[in-house]
Amino acid sequence: MVRLKDIAAKAGVSIMTVSKVLRDEPDISARTKARVRLLAEQMGYMPDSSAQALRSRRTKLFGLIIPAATNPMFVRVVMAIEERAFQMGYDVIVAHSLNLPEREETIIRRLLSRRVDGLFLSPVYHLAPTAPIYAELLKRAVPTVLLGHRAPFCNQFSNVETDDVAASEALTKHLLQLGHKRIAFLGGPPYSPSAQERFEGYQRAFRAAQIEPDDRLIFHAGSTIDDGAKAALQMVHESTQATAIQAVNDLVAIGAANTLLDQGMSIPRDISVVGFGNILSSEYFRVPLTTVRQPKLRLGEAAVELMLKLMRGDRPDSRRLPAQIVIRSSTTPPPAL
Repeated sequence: MVRLKDIAAKAGVSIMTVSKVLRDEPDISARTKARVRLLAEQMGYMPDSSAQALRSRRTKLFGLIIPAATNPMFVRVVMAIEERAFQMGYDVIVAHSLNLPEREETIIRRLLSRRVDGLFLSPVYHLAPTAPIYAELLKRAVPTVLLGHRAPFCNQFSNVETDDVAASEALTKHLLQLGHKRIAFLGGPPYSPSAQERFEGYQRAFRAAQIEPDDRLIFHAGSTIDDGAKAALQMVHESTQATAIQAVNDLVAIGAANTLLDQGMSIPRDISVVGFGNILSSEYFRVPLTTVRQPKLRLGEAAVELMLKLMRGDRPDSRRLPAQIVIRSSTTPPPAL
């Protein structure tokens, strides 16, 4: 194993000088730094991260907890966080909560035992007003950035989110402007703040158009393709005469659209369908989906910006970023027009 004294002997400098070079201290000349770093690289020197952590009280580790790597909403967010962390010399430990509160708490405790310098956390949402592990994070003053909307149990943390109300309202207005009045809404889990915001946007668009929404067009769907398929079947069986469907996310929209196509319906000739999220499969679906493009990379970058401020001891404001509609071939005026 190559040690600092081996590099010092080869470079003809003191061990202290080598140490300062590797810590990028300012009182060493650029020429000496370049020569010592080149020698360290050529000799295969690997710094002891544990020893560095003891000296600096920084582990250069971030914890990142998401529901699952298979969730397409988080792919670009995770990429952005990892890229910025890499540029800062940090490693990221990624873990999956699977939307299970007990698993989430266990993961957080394991990451805290690893002395991570900060946590990026997509909360496991629930209706309870408190959560002991979140209270513990506050008590320990662990720099924590939430990836997504806040709920009562986590409303004291900084977060990054999209303006789902405005984006959902714009989607509904798009359908209304095409002439649709009977727009079914396939909603998400009632404990999900983003699902609540998207439903609020849907209602706002109807109120702005001075149209009373029909409660018979509101369906509980959930968040998966299977959930969307079941909700669409229920809608068909209840003969709602809906001319359009607005889904809480792209997966639900895809599940609903698949079911309608399998029933022999044509999209968008017989019924228009819109999603939310602009996951990759929405563009390459059998009928490319009109949806909302969320700024996923920017959300990840904003999360790191908040983290840096928290680590400096600041109390940064949360970030709420706008989203944009992407109009594709799944929407058109209703058949009667």
